[in-house]
Parts: sequence; structure tokens; C-alpha cells
Amino acid sequence: MQLDAENSLGFLVSDIARMLREQFNGTAQSVGLTLAQARTLLHLARNEGISQVSLAQILEVQPITLLRQIDRLEEAGLVRRRPNPSDRRAQQLYLTPAAEPLLETISEMGSALTDQAFAGFDDERRTLALRLLQQIKHNLSTKAANADSSGRGS
Repeated sequence: MQLDAENSLGFLVSDIARMLREQFNGTAQSVGLTLAQARTLLHLARNEGISQVSLAQILEVQPITLLRQIDRLEEAGLVRRRPNPSDRRAQQLYLTPAAEPLLETISEMGSALTDQAFAGFDDERRTLALRLLQQIKHNLSTKAANADSSGRGS
């Protein structure tokens, strides 16, 4: 049996994700960011006050990896750490006002890349494609959650 990589969901999603990362990285470099830094800023914008450990979980990176990332973003004046009032060992993360225009730029770059990916799609097909991908994500996350709750893992 030969696998048709061009029509395999896993291969297609992997290839698309790689291409999106590569193109976003090329654009993000023009504003002095990496994709990892942009993702960190975006997730932090949605979760201000989050701990470094919790943000690392969301980003699916090791806490030490995120620590170095946060150090660089703090040095750039984009992020600040504050002690957690209820846990002296934990640090809470916040964006600085300097991050706001950068977040807007990141959003614009993401929108432009999305427009490029959906070139030739009318609004209805674009919406349908996104809904289908969201349903696939939901199906897979539901299966994973059910496996975890039954103690079987993936």
C-alpha cells in the first residue's frame, strides 16, 4: 500500500503549517521578531498576568525555553515580570505599552498571510474551510480528552 502524501490530511496540514511558519518568519524578521516571540506576545496579550509555567504549557515549550524568550522580550521593553502576590516563587507576565504597536503589526502580518493562503476562495468557501478545520481540531481534541479521562493516553 502506497501512501498518497498529496491527499493525506497529516501531510497536507504539516506542509501548510511549515509553509505558514516559514513565510511568517520571513516577514516577522523585518520587525525584529521570530515566530516564537510573536506567538509568545500574542498568547500573553490574551492571558496577561499569567505565570511563566502556565504560558509555557499553552505554547507547548519547556519552561526554560520560555524563560530565555521572556528574558529577550523583557530586554526589548515588551514584557515585564511582576511577583505573584499569592506565590512568592511565581512571576506573572504583562505586556508593556511598547508591545501594543508590535501586536498590531503581528496581527496585520497574520491577516496578510491568511489572505495569501485563501487566495481564490470566496468568503463562503473561506468560511467553510475554516469551519472544517475547526471541526477536525475539535474531533481530535475530543478523542484525546476522552482517552486521557479513561486513563489510556493517545
